Amino acid sequence: MINKRLLIKALLAHNDENSFYDKKLQIDLGHKEGKGKFLKHVCALCNSNPKNNSFIVVGVSDQQNKIIGVDFFDDSKLQNLVNAYLDNPPRVIYENIPFPHLPDGKVVGLVTIYPNDQLTAIRKNIWKYYGGSVFIREGSISQPKDFGITIEDNNSGLVETIEHQAQNNIQLTLDGVVDFLNRHEGDRFQAQYLVFKETFILCWAGIEKKGKNKTYYSRVDIELINEQVKLFYSNLDEVEITWNANAFTITEYVQLGIQDRLRFFPLEEVTIEFRENGTYQLRSRLLFEPPQLDQKSLLDRFNVNKVLLDKLEKKISLTLEEEEDLYQLASGYMLCYLNLIHEAKEHLQRARPLLKNHSESVYETYKETQRILRKIKYN
Repeated sequence: MINKRLLIKALLAHNDENSFYDKKLQIDLGHKEGKGKFLKHVCALCNSNPKNNSFIVVGVSDQQNKIIGVDFFDDSKLQNLVNAYLDNPPRVIYENIPFPHLPDGKVVGLVTIYPNDQLTAIRKNIWKYYGGSVFIREGSISQPKDFGITIEDNNSGLVETIEHQAQNNIQLTLDGVVDFLNRHEGDRFQAQYLVFKETFILCWAGIEKKGKNKTYYSRVDIELINEQVKLFYSNLDEVEITWNANAFTITEYVQLGIQDRLRFFPLEEVTIEFRENGTYQLRSRLLFEPPQLDQKSLLDRFNVNKVLLDKLEKKISLTLEEEEDLYQLASGYMLCYLNLIHEAKEHLQRARPLLKNHSESVYETYKETQRILRKIKYN
């Protein structure tokens, strides 16, 4: 079983990017430019590695080769994006890998691109890339290729060596469990480890809450210790957790509404199924049904948000009440958009840099909104 933290270290030891490995400070899948660039690199790495895995490491400075970290990223049907825009799409997985020196919520993203032994191409136009475009890796650059395209296997031996160096062992597993429990010690957290199929060790922690004959958790953190993969992390949502001998299930809820009329809505159910053959699979099921609100309340929220954005753009000081309203701005626009006030989406995009510059806590609400919209879109 591969320890993904060791794998990243082994990849970074190859300081120069090459035909099976790329590194990025961040990727932005919220806009067409970011999606286009990501798909170009997936296409190029896949074509340059027909027989072995390729990797993109996210959260590393290009020049200094230093681990900076990025926000925890929920995969949110990333494979659906790849399938929609690429011919002969490879299997692609995005995993969140914790590193001890990074703050809570920050991880290193690891994109694994599995070989498909076929020529992969851009299927339809996205950003400045045209349908039918083919890319390959030339050194550290993903280049377009118009003719004379051949698929050659030049890296299998090297990639196999790197993956072998990243094999897990008992000491690393035990150290991982102890480290997780130490990071979540105290009366507030309910931290524990579970063993599945005598092979997999899963650690989870959260702050317990009781309500309506059920137990919920906030500040939930879940890691698969064998592979050093963070499976779930949230500062904002309520989560219900259940498990049996074969699976671990997370049901996530989000709090939405207008003004003080807030309530929790089920968002998604994710089940991690463990198998006797030493493999596991994540299955997700979208549960979200957007709340249907009256148009008057929505338009009132839309107008309040517009005033707030105008003030932020003009750098006019906000009142205490307006500061509180900022925390509902992003979710308010999302509710307007989901209730067919279509211009709300443009206003939400306009809000992004303004909220980011205002405060980290307000910007967190924007990122949470984008995460929900991404789940809805790709489902």
